[in-house]
Amino acid sequence: QVQLVESGGGVVQAGGSLRLSCAASRSIFSFNAMGWYRQAPGKQRELVAGITSGGSTNYADSVKGRFAISRDNAKNTVYLQMNSLKPEDTAVYYCNANLAIITYWGQGTQVTVSS
Repeated sequence: QVQLVESGGGVVQAGGSLRLSCAASRSIFSFNAMGWYRQAPGKQRELVAGITSGGSTNYADSVKGRFAISRDNAKNTVYLQMNSLKPEDTAVYYCNANLAIITYWGQGTQVTVSS
């Protein structure tokens, strides 16, 4: 069983920054890919950013140039640096990891951006 624990959410004013962390209970070398998703009230969960085991990254158009995903293999942790936050970024953010055909999810962390 894999545990993913997110942290770093909170309340921030528009234009501010937050860094989310996702700590895995096992080496992240083993994951094909990891990513961050978000779900706002009344909306579907959407991919925000992803990073492969090889280090390739991809982003939702809405966050390109503002968010950056990175990984620290020694700490088994993936980060999401969020800058220039907007009220529409308000959501619960979930960490995701793919291991072969299995997908794991964290419990989520709330990000609220006030205008």
